[in-house]
Amino acid sequence: MQGVASSNTPMAVDDRYRLLIDAVTDYAIYMLDVDGRVVSWNAGAKRFKGYEESEIIGQHFSRFYTAEDRAAGMPQRTLDQAANERFEGEGWRMRKDGSRFWCHVVVDPIRSPDGELLGFAKITRDLTERKLAEESLKQSEQQFRLLVQSVTDYAIYMLDPTGVVTNWNAGAQRIKGYQPEEIIGQHYSLFFTEEDRQKGTPQRGLATALRDGRFESQGLRVRKDGSRFWASVVVDPIRSDTGALVGFAKVTRDITDSVEAQRALENAREALFQAQKMESLGRLTGGIAHDFNNLLMAVVGGLEIVRRRVDDDPRIVPLLDNAIHGAQRGISLSQRMLAYARRQELHLELVDLSALVRGMADLLRQSLGPWIAIETRFPLSLKPVLADANQVELALLNLAVNARDAMPNGGTVIISAREHRLDTKDGALEPGDYVCLALVDEGTGMDEVTLAQAMEPFFTTKGVGKGTGLGLSMVHGLAAQSGGRLLLKSEKGSGTTAELWLPLAVNVPVPAETERVQQSESQCLMALKVLAVDDDPLVLMTTAAMLEELGCEVIEAESAEQALEVLTRQGIDLVLTDQAMPQMTGAQLADLIQQRYPHLPVILATGYADKLGGRAGNLPRLGKPFDMDALAEKIKAVMSQL
Repeated sequence: MQGVASSNTPMAVDDRYRLLIDAVTDYAIYMLDVDGRVVSWNAGAKRFKGYEESEIIGQHFSRFYTAEDRAAGMPQRTLDQAANERFEGEGWRMRKDGSRFWCHVVVDPIRSPDGELLGFAKITRDLTERKLAEESLKQSEQQFRLLVQSVTDYAIYMLDPTGVVTNWNAGAQRIKGYQPEEIIGQHYSLFFTEEDRQKGTPQRGLATALRDGRFESQGLRVRKDGSRFWASVVVDPIRSDTGALVGFAKVTRDITDSVEAQRALENAREALFQAQKMESLGRLTGGIAHDFNNLLMAVVGGLEIVRRRVDDDPRIVPLLDNAIHGAQRGISLSQRMLAYARRQELHLELVDLSALVRGMADLLRQSLGPWIAIETRFPLSLKPVLADANQVELALLNLAVNARDAMPNGGTVIISAREHRLDTKDGALEPGDYVCLALVDEGTGMDEVTLAQAMEPFFTTKGVGKGTGLGLSMVHGLAAQSGGRLLLKSEKGSGTTAELWLPLAVNVPVPAETERVQQSESQCLMALKVLAVDDDPLVLMTTAAMLEELGCEVIEAESAEQALEVLTRQGIDLVLTDQAMPQMTGAQLADLIQQRYPHLPVILATGYADKLGGRAGNLPRLGKPFDMDALAEKIKAVMSQL
């Protein structure tokens, strides 16, 4: 086979450009004069559009556009834009037979050396079929040179049969960074990564082009400065009239933006999946915690009443106290579950995080032990956040204990805080001002799989009986319910950073703190007639027993409808109703009561941090499960305001 001559052989450089353009079969390349009339026509253009050269030379290129685009003035806008800068777009175009095809178009201005506008170079690619067709250019050698050199969005150049670069256009210079004198004569494998060169990818691409008539691929390529980019590459063999291999035509396009956009889309889909999974787990956990609260309500209330009524029998009292203690541990567990589900009621207040951490110093030292050093790094001035101080303390303690467990041989825990402003939405965080409370350890860290599951409820890496798996999920729920987030960063063997983001209390009204009533002696001093409403018979019976223990007369109702019937027949001093009831909620019942009996007080008992609107939002609330002291205290507070 006869090879192409090097740059010092009789073959002129312009002939190479002619052969190059003639070999590019995947694109239609032609020229327009300054008015938009066709002055050259290649075989690719004939294949795409169906016109013979004699039919189209001298005709205005607007005939390729649809009637709608012509009416909108798109052809002239294309020339106006291309006269100043490259025009690129996609759209419908018309063939001679009236059929439409979707194409990608690039229009570049062609200028003489003194800057005079000579016309336009136009490249069209048929994206509907992507089939090869030979192209033949009918222009002078100077036109071919101007045409190729004017294209800047594609790297179009030639290789000799061995893969050595023999010419270089402006697009190749822009995309890859090499000047012509730097790259002509070099092997094109210079553009590949070291890994691809070791695998023989450059040689395999040329061999595929020879075998199949074309090689097309996407992959990483390397610029002169060493940076990498994603490229779409087409390699076509160039043959002489006798069939001898002359070299290869190579067209490269930088598709980094589209690849990165696809990656961003995939990441967004994954984040959405994770958010939906966590939301589903939260709903399931909240439902379980609600039912668990009802059971605990019956257990705690019943045990308390029994404890008050039995004599101080040393054989019975310790067992009752132990049972009550166990039930209280169950309450703590349900509170963690509700925190993860974002259904726990928060008592928002202004919190100085630096003062909060200082106040926890002794507790942290005792909890972490002598083998763990604690460092704090806070700015001199730190604005307060709007949060539940008790829950923040519990969250920080949970994070610290996790850090301790990750450092069995001791180490250092660093607690720091900084203010940060978000101008755009970042994941779950809305734009605004935040404080990032961070805890960093030197522990074993987590791999990607463990890190992805770390905030899920009941997931733990600790041994059996050494953890509930609710610590991080509780912190996650607290952060989300407070308008912030928990962010974990970790690598295996490199420790873990836990960041608790909380919103700054900037121009945020702080709820007025409810005036606390002195601790009740669990003895209601007023003989009240109380209507107790709950759809759970166990809870209703326990609540009624507690009210009777306080000296109240109790009427029970198992639904809101039944409660309304009772109110029509009897005089009631106070209504104590559950919130989560079928058909009519406690809040809806309270709303009807306030309309019909405006002076009748209503207490809403709920285990959820429901945001209630209207008049129901101002109702006094009693968190479930509650004990007799809490019940008596709430009744006294409500009745004292009448």
